[in-house]
Amino acid sequence: MSKSRPPKKKVVVTTQKKTSPTAPRRRSAATEAIGRDELLFGRQNYLLMGAGALLIGIGLALMAGGAMPGPEVWDDNIIYSTRRTLIAPMVILAGLIVEIVAIFKKG
Repeated sequence: MSKSRPPKKKVVVTTQKKTSPTAPRRRSAATEAIGRDELLFGRQNYLLMGAGALLIGIGLALMAGGAMPGPEVWDDNIIYSTRRTLIAPMVILAGLIVEIVAIFKKG
């Protein structure tokens, strides 16, 4: 009878240098505000965001509608009216600008 030998252990050799632990990062203002249970934006920012969303909704409502009087009638003045092609997109763009101002405004 022969004695069985335990299997040889494998040795893993790495060629990369060990990196030193990095210093902890400084927390940003947004992270600190969230950590202290404070809101990121102020009251005025949220009011402006609501106003911008309302303007966008009004613009979309202005763009909607315009049903033809009958199935065999086509009226270009209903589809391509000034309200739909000029006023509604301008109101939507105004709402988007208000949203951008609300996001970047400090306060």
